[in-house]
Amino acid sequence: MFSTIADFLNPFSSNLFHLILWPLLGSVFILVLPTTSQIGQIRLLGLCVSLITFIKSLSFWVYFDYSTAQFQFVQTIPWLPSSNVSCYMGIDGISLFFLILTTFLIPICILVSWTSIQKSVKEYIVAFLILEALMIAVFCMLDLLLFYVFFESVLIPMFIIIGVWGSRQRKIRAAYQFFLYTLFGSVFMLMGILFIFFQAGTTDLQILYTTEWSERRQIILWLAFFASFAVKVPMIPVHIWLPEAHVEAPTAGSVILAGILLKLGTYGFLRFSIPMFPEATVFFTPLMFTLSVLAILYASLTTIRQIDLKKIIAYSSVAHMNFVTLGLFSLNIQGIEGSILLMLSHGLVSSALFLCVGVLYDRHHTRLVKYYGGLVHTMPIFSVLFLFFTFANMSIPGTSSFVGEFLILIGAFQTNSYAATLASIGMILGAAYSIWLYNRVVFGNFKPNFIDHFADLNRREVCMFLPLLIAVLWMGIYPGVFLECLHISVANLVQHGKFN
Repeated sequence: MFSTIADFLNPFSSNLFHLILWPLLGSVFILVLPTTSQIGQIRLLGLCVSLITFIKSLSFWVYFDYSTAQFQFVQTIPWLPSSNVSCYMGIDGISLFFLILTTFLIPICILVSWTSIQKSVKEYIVAFLILEALMIAVFCMLDLLLFYVFFESVLIPMFIIIGVWGSRQRKIRAAYQFFLYTLFGSVFMLMGILFIFFQAGTTDLQILYTTEWSERRQIILWLAFFASFAVKVPMIPVHIWLPEAHVEAPTAGSVILAGILLKLGTYGFLRFSIPMFPEATVFFTPLMFTLSVLAILYASLTTIRQIDLKKIIAYSSVAHMNFVTLGLFSLNIQGIEGSILLMLSHGLVSSALFLCVGVLYDRHHTRLVKYYGGLVHTMPIFSVLFLFFTFANMSIPGTSSFVGEFLILIGAFQTNSYAATLASIGMILGAAYSIWLYNRVVFGNFKPNFIDHFADLNRREVCMFLPLLIAVLWMGIYPGVFLECLHISVANLVQHGKFN
């Protein structure tokens, strides 16, 4: 008993269940605090819980064995013994960094709303801690049914965050649109999971990886899973919910939406659709290439026409995430490793850009591009950081996005040179809208008729940006640390599907 408690309290213990339990217990403790508690104490407690969770997540990287493709830190907790459904948890090289990215972004989300959120602060912190626990569970689950449960449960706190703490009058509409779009697609996935359970007698992912299905059944099940994952990516034409949700969400909501929630769809393709249905994956590869290229070009061209800062970054996210699907369905080691790196990079860079927009909105209460100009004279530190993350969004060499996109293009050229060539046009368009945005906001003349208060970044805001900047540079300059951890798991995935 005492050893279990000591293991739970140890910030360097590598126990997946304890990692999920920390933010849950922290949210319960904050929720039962008396109403007379100071807002500052609640924020500080939430920040400490999230930081401890992040430190505990790093221990999995420290103890991770790079030499095997097997799932590690595996735990089994009985859930429905009569139905052979248990809570299987474990991680491999693919899911490890998504776990760390989740725990890395939550403290930043709490910091960014330190002064901007003044109503229902206790409930706000609790919503983010519960969201963190659910997202950790998604990346740890090795049971298909429980993955679906947590995959959909993530919608609930995010729906509340957008609907309650959103920034404009259309927040309720955006919250419902986000919830209904993503829930509708997942109904087909649930039907597919039930079919798998009744046919295979289990939802244990490790057993399902070795289960063989006929080509016809693979195609039907692949489409059922595709209906759910495509909405989460999002792919064209089921992307409409994303710009609306980003615009109405608070800054921290946009950070977690872009940083983690958009990765659930591509993670689902990587974890379930590709290894479980390899024949169907090969069959639908031309469709995925077509949809990905169309989305990259359409979203990039649409981005140039936007006038809202958040919508510019939101449509940019659509283009980058479809670059990820292009790499995933190249079905070779270079393309898949590049996709994972680009997912991680996008989680950092897109989050940082939304933080930049949040900094401007906190000061000037507008996100329309036309009201900004000449900020380099009044906010020099902000301008330098904004320039760095703009370059990272353009995939400049030395930043994390460059490595991911370069590997994706190498992998895609090996599979389909036409799709890779068309997708590379999206990189040119990405540079166009990124430079256009930076030029309009930072350079040019002052617009004192619209903006009369100027203040550069404070210490708290610098502390938000600094970890993101270091992580982007680290991945860009020395990606071998991450690729070494990924390689065995990705190679096993390609070999298992006999794609090469």
